[in-house]
Amino acid sequence: MSTDCIDERALSKLRWRCRRGLLENDLFIEKFFASHESCITHSQANGLTQLMDLADNDLLDLLLRRTEPKDDLDTPEVHEVLQAMRH
Repeated sequence: MSTDCIDERALSKLRWRCRRGLLENDLFIEKFFASHESCITHSQANGLTQLMDLADNDLLDLLLRRTEPKDDLDTPEVHEVLQAMRH
């Protein structure tokens, strides 16, 4: 994994930003943090931030593979985070 990890303050802000209204989304997000919290890269943080701009149901559709990222979300960062969250 990259040594380009976000700092503790950025991690705290990211965790706060990732709080969702749907329990299902929170479960995916918490699993991601549990696996990657020791070193979330700037790239992963950017991908996660992009995903958090979505409505809860749109995010859940991506997490459940009902849809795939398109347009502005079709970035390597988003794909990396989605792959990790879906695993």
